[in-house]
Amino acid sequence: MFKNSLLLLSLGTALTLSPALAQQKSAAKTTGPVTAAGTRLVEKVTRQPGELVIPYEKYVLANGLTLIVTEDHSDPLTHVDVTYHVGSAREQIGKSGFAHFFEHMMFEGSDHAPQGTFDKLVIGSGGTNNGSTNRDRTNYYETIPNNQLERALWLEADRMGYLLDAVTQPRFEVQRATVKNERGQNYDNRPYGLVSEYTAKNLYPYGHPYSWLTIGYLQDLDRSNVQDLKNFFLRWYGPNNATLTVGGDVQPAQVVTMVEKYFGSIKRGPAVKNNVLPAPKLTQDRYVSYTDNVRFPMLQMVFPTVPQNHPDEPALDALADIIGGGKNSLLYKNLIKSQRAVQARASHPTAELAGEFTLNALAFPGKGLDSLEYRMRQSLAEFERRGVTDEDLQRFKASRESQLVSSLASVSGKVSTLAENQTYTGNPNYLTVQVKRLRALTKADVLRVYNQYIKGKKAVVLSVLPKSGDAKPSKPDNFTISKDGYQAPADEYKGLTYVKGQDKFDRNQIPAAGPNPVVTVPVLWQEGFANGLRVMGTRNTEVPEVNLLLTIRGGHRLEQNDPGKAGIAALTAAMLNEGTQKYTSEQIAAALERLGSSVQVVPGADNTTVQVRSLTKNLPATLALLEEKLMHPRFDAADFARLKKQTLEGIANQATQPVVIANNTYNSLLYGPGDIMSVPVTGTATTVQSLTLDDVKRFYEQNYAPNLSHLVVVGDVEQKTLVPQLDFLKNWTRKNVTLPAGNPAPQPDKTRIYFVNKDGAAQSEIRIGYLALPYDATGDYYRAYLTNYLLGGEFTSRINRNLREDKGYTYGAYSGFRGTRYTGPFTAQAGVRADATTASLTEFEKELKNFRTSGITDEELKTLQTSIGQSDALKYETGPQKAAFLARLLDYDLQPDYVQQQSAILRALKKEDVQTTAQKVLPVDKMYIVVVGDRAKVFPSISTLGYEIVEMDLNGNRLTPAAPLAVPATAPTAVPAGEVKKSKSKTEDAEGRKAKRKLKKDDNSTKVKEKGE
Repeated sequence: MFKNSLLLLSLGTALTLSPALAQQKSAAKTTGPVTAAGTRLVEKVTRQPGELVIPYEKYVLANGLTLIVTEDHSDPLTHVDVTYHVGSAREQIGKSGFAHFFEHMMFEGSDHAPQGTFDKLVIGSGGTNNGSTNRDRTNYYETIPNNQLERALWLEADRMGYLLDAVTQPRFEVQRATVKNERGQNYDNRPYGLVSEYTAKNLYPYGHPYSWLTIGYLQDLDRSNVQDLKNFFLRWYGPNNATLTVGGDVQPAQVVTMVEKYFGSIKRGPAVKNNVLPAPKLTQDRYVSYTDNVRFPMLQMVFPTVPQNHPDEPALDALADIIGGGKNSLLYKNLIKSQRAVQARASHPTAELAGEFTLNALAFPGKGLDSLEYRMRQSLAEFERRGVTDEDLQRFKASRESQLVSSLASVSGKVSTLAENQTYTGNPNYLTVQVKRLRALTKADVLRVYNQYIKGKKAVVLSVLPKSGDAKPSKPDNFTISKDGYQAPADEYKGLTYVKGQDKFDRNQIPAAGPNPVVTVPVLWQEGFANGLRVMGTRNTEVPEVNLLLTIRGGHRLEQNDPGKAGIAALTAAMLNEGTQKYTSEQIAAALERLGSSVQVVPGADNTTVQVRSLTKNLPATLALLEEKLMHPRFDAADFARLKKQTLEGIANQATQPVVIANNTYNSLLYGPGDIMSVPVTGTATTVQSLTLDDVKRFYEQNYAPNLSHLVVVGDVEQKTLVPQLDFLKNWTRKNVTLPAGNPAPQPDKTRIYFVNKDGAAQSEIRIGYLALPYDATGDYYRAYLTNYLLGGEFTSRINRNLREDKGYTYGAYSGFRGTRYTGPFTAQAGVRADATTASLTEFEKELKNFRTSGITDEELKTLQTSIGQSDALKYETGPQKAAFLARLLDYDLQPDYVQQQSAILRALKKEDVQTTAQKVLPVDKMYIVVVGDRAKVFPSISTLGYEIVEMDLNGNRLTPAAPLAVPATAPTAVPAGEVKKSKSKTEDAEGRKAKRKLKKDDNSTKVKEKGE
């Protein structure tokens, strides 16, 4: 999400801000009468000519609940967000993690919506739901088809007003285990995962609410009990401490009526006052260190600054950008380009009570952190000498403008902006204040904040040292946390009582859904160039932005004919992200930043993609820079040497990451030594070491071709305007390239466990599967996707419900198919507690076998059909979503009506069809099982499961004799590139995307659930 300090600049020649709006007194802002239920219309903001504003109406109910409604009828969907102004900053010493723990409990059912009802109704209707907690607020949100709004409000109201009687000790224990798994996965078992924890406890005074992380400490979770959580709810979860924001295809009057009905009787909670605390005072640089399972020593310097929305925040943001924000920053020049560091950056994260100006760098192995600190401080001194340039400010402001426009492309982005601004400032329209400050930002402001908050000031200097090796901290530790001056806060939880509201309707009755939404796929246009390049586009006028996606088929697969050069495709893509014949790397980066644009070349397994984003007004200039990058790369020897070194270090670093070890081991088994897919896209240390700059030039000249490519364009631009601007692509030379066939290994004759030891691993990584199917839109692959949806394809699937929700073994467990034009795997996977490894394997096996032999129920079939059938309402909202849809049409030579064909298959689906497919695509007795974990904790137990166990090292080499294998999987034959349709790079198709969950978080924010994107 974009930072709170956003820039709103002209998005066309006519965009200005009225003086009244800039003073938060828009002429379009009105108030209205009080309803019979006591709801007041506080303000109504509409968009005036020449303004970029999120229109909304703001109400306050009699019980203090703030309601914000914003209409957006561009798509048949609705986003609901309930934000409570409470996060980990409301916790106390010894009781950390409560805010986040309680977020988990809010998904465990309430009086009228028992456990499972929430996900059943939301996901079962094609929607998504989630929650997140940070230091200062907790929010719960759903994106749903527009016919599900009343149900979503009923659900949110029930857990706001009728939760506590449903909080039971068994559910408490399961979610406590789940939170522990989350901490293990995202902190304890992740390289550098404890950096934020060490920073927080050494930067802030003992007892300061920011001195611990949102995730909390395990010992605090262990000592908590059900009553503690109930007290937390009663103190902070009243309607008067909440903002309900509803956006999308809605009518405000109807929303108000529904909200009054479901939320109006909920009793007001205790009053909540905003926290205000002074910034930490550091009298000396605080040197601290710890050891971690990492390859690169890390140094981080953190200076205390100002909280979010402070007038000095934008100037500090600009300062961070100049110091370490990109290829034109000082840290890039002094540390990365000079090859003194693997990574280096500066940032200025802020929260409600404080801000942290942060410099961070990773040293090469064996290099001293003392010299790294010296270079960082020299970079600060260099800033003092060079000052701030006009271009510095121009690049910074343009980037923030672009961030803002992108953030408002979705209903959820608009709702999140309104909810956040209301929660922290009381003004949903706070963008106008931010605009005023940022437009007034000057070079003198940036220099002033440097002198005020950085120059001569003290910092927390953290060294992270590899457990193996002789690396030393920048300086010896000199700081010990002291309790001096700490005073325990007043007891916030005395005399709290649970009083339920009295209703005049039956809350046990689930509201009926409205008529199914009418979903239409984007209207398309197509062009074909004489050199073989295919172009497809659609007009999208919701925001003044254009997204382009160029797909060049081949990618890592092209290395099949010369495996000794594995990694060349990725290194070539990296070189295209550097300079061009006309511009150095720094110059083209600066040119893009001045436009607020991005052009990124991304390597993949089956293709290389070029992703372009531009404001509409800057599209011609952005396309000119795309031409430079794509058609005229510089291929500078110094850039090559630096990128090659970074690649080799990255490959060596993989041995510190259990997730990567598991994936690499699994792929090596699936594909075998005869298939390039058994090797990571980045290559191996041996292959990359042998690569030369001439190899890169040769790969580019031979394999980057228009007849191998297609381009999709989505945005606020017409076909007749755009196509002439693409003339440079017509000059792209056609080449004769043949895409290689896959050459996968024979598949296993029986299921075995392949075990990799990772000493000290807090969790075990599990992968189970085999090489299954290539992608097709309406055949076996689509039916396999439908079948897996209930098994492991989404949050409420059997696998996740068992291992996470029932057993508490993991933070998330899933399964899915990942086919492309080539045969791809079926994979079931999870990161599980080390002590639950054997039990997790047992449950995986049980779920796979039961699903295969027993099939599904009538209710499950109905859920499958409803959930997938209505999910189309959410598929085509944003520019990137539309671009992905168009790209799929060209990838697989599909007609747009394939969506209707899929719908027909789904409607006609029977339970017997699902079971037949399951028996066909789930050969439970012939799969690979990969386990990466601590041998001392895991191995004795998994040895009792009855499987043959093959031990392997961190590089995928067998430590025990290999077993015989069965017949090879079917592989496509080689055909001319012009006749082969592109496959997805590194990810499954959109239908399979829900099977892959991504945890999105930062150091101070956690999410309770992982949902499909």
